[in-house]
Amino acid sequence: MTEYPRYLALSDDEWQNRIGRLRDLFSPCALCPRECGAMRDEGARGECGSAKEALVGSYNLHFGEEPPISGYRGSGTVFFSGCNLHCLFCQNYPLSQLLNGDPVTVDRLTLQYLELEARNAHNLNLVTPSHVNLQWFEALYRAVKKGFKLPIVYNSGGYDLVQVLEVFDGVIDIYMPDAKYGDGALAATLSDAHGYPEINKAALTEMFRQVGPLEVDDRGVARRGLLIRHLMLPGKLENTLSVLDTIAAISADIAVSLMTQYFPAYKAPRTPGMNARITRSEYRAAEKRCRDLGLVNGYFQRI
Repeated sequence: MTEYPRYLALSDDEWQNRIGRLRDLFSPCALCPRECGAMRDEGARGECGSAKEALVGSYNLHFGEEPPISGYRGSGTVFFSGCNLHCLFCQNYPLSQLLNGDPVTVDRLTLQYLELEARNAHNLNLVTPSHVNLQWFEALYRAVKKGFKLPIVYNSGGYDLVQVLEVFDGVIDIYMPDAKYGDGALAATLSDAHGYPEINKAALTEMFRQVGPLEVDDRGVARRGLLIRHLMLPGKLENTLSVLDTIAAISADIAVSLMTQYFPAYKAPRTPGMNARITRSEYRAAEKRCRDLGLVNGYFQRI
């Protein structure tokens, strides 16, 4: 029978091998699709805004995630500051774009993990981790050496490199990425994320290969699997439909959270077409596409 979390089965040599692979990509930085080449071990900031130490905006129990993630005790959430996406509508822009947060050493991050476990969190939920993949991973290793046993939720913007995700095979049990764009031009305009649809599809495919469909325990809490989030954007229904088509082409067994939470934040109020909310008819059309494609294992919202 598979042991959960799966990382408990890793040998110390395997942990060290994987840390080494991430360190090789850290400086000059090639941890994400931007491959900006920043010498982060010398203190230079990458395009993500992060340097040698991770920035943490907050860490706490979070009850506002999807039901299998928050469960009934809360998700132990670490919000990293900085981001490898530059979404002009980001609702968390004080952290992602303005870099509000405190630099933390790997040892301090390790203690935060252990504190969240002591507070009885269901999981360790790493929010926006793609640009700090070395730091959070090394902290996990140190926490495991101290007895840490929570499953990991990798909660990213979906702009992830397959070669990095491969390092996490057998470590992460729950992936919760975004699938933001099926329209490459829109991704470039709104998030400065060139090649996002292709990069995202490859990342989602690798994540699904590793963990498969979402599995929950007898109380509805996630044990393993892939849960994809898609935030609908106003007037961009075709983008949403394209994203859903892409997900279904990977597998109709994938759980999708179709989200209505968009509101004009950050630079969106000054961006033509973005100072609005999605409409009921847009959401219903997207929900219908989900059902037509067989994507019925996820989460829909009222609007």
